[in-house]
Amino acid sequence: MTAAAQLGSVLEAGGAELARRLERTEARLAEVAGSHGAELAGHASGTLAAGGKRLRPMLVFLCGGTDADGLLAAAAAVELLHMATLVHDDVLDQAPLRRGRATVFAAGGRHAATATGDYLFSRAFAELACTDRSDAVSALSAASSALARGELMQRADAWSAEVTRERYLERCELKTASLFSEACRLGAILGDVAQGSRDALTGFGRRLGLAFQVLDDVLDVSGPAERTGKHRGTDLLDGTVTLPLIVARGRDGQLERMDLRAAVTEPAQAEAVCDKIAATGALEEARAEALRHVAEAKAGLTDLELPAGRRKALDLVADSVVERYA
Repeated sequence: MTAAAQLGSVLEAGGAELARRLERTEARLAEVAGSHGAELAGHASGTLAAGGKRLRPMLVFLCGGTDADGLLAAAAAVELLHMATLVHDDVLDQAPLRRGRATVFAAGGRHAATATGDYLFSRAFAELACTDRSDAVSALSAASSALARGELMQRADAWSAEVTRERYLERCELKTASLFSEACRLGAILGDVAQGSRDALTGFGRRLGLAFQVLDDVLDVSGPAERTGKHRGTDLLDGTVTLPLIVARGRDGQLERMDLRAAVTEPAQAEAVCDKIAATGALEEARAEALRHVAEAKAGLTDLELPAGRRKALDLVADSVVERYA
């Protein structure tokens, strides 16, 4: 199923109101991106134009339910925070492409990209501050702190042969699952959802985020550039140790002994190592890990009293994470 078809299925289940909310979110993001000087606005608008499925805003609305005024602000805030992390990640990775487009780093340089990321971060909190809900701001702050800790962990683990599955999953919790879970929590907070249901929805987001990151790492090994928007093996070139590599090292002595920093210095070498990883069956094991998290995410909603359309939409969002790989 294509990305457009996946989104269409979610919107059909969520109803016309979900589509209207997402359109309003897109308009608000464009307004924010273009509101602070020509150069900064150009870079921020370019980042917005690179697209994405807007999964995090979708989760805010699906977990919030009611048409509370603060949900739009929360949806914009989580996407702005996500955009900021992408821009900053591209600076750290010196990445030329993001979703098939030139990154802010490639187009404007390190200083422009750093400033753009900082601007998007600040605007995320400005959006949420307008809700006058300190618990909502605290939720976004928790996600922001987790993202920073995850990035530091990833840098500390670069090119390491000692990274375990457990440490890798902890990093995924911080770098990716935290924003998914807090998007769900923000929706529940601003939608005045009962605490028990709020916790279950937050857990759904956490498991979904873990699956998303694991499959993203699988795609880095298996996916062609025209599909992923970046060259195959980008993580290897950056020294980022992911689950496919961890599993493959346990199955292939040559990979286990390989000095990644010395052996992978150009794209052709990265692609060759990707082939070696795939040959071990590591991609299938990593995908199974992701599927387990998706199943647990959906099972965690079983006892919640949700309208049928919203439950189906949340299930479809979870399934869409897996469809990215299929």
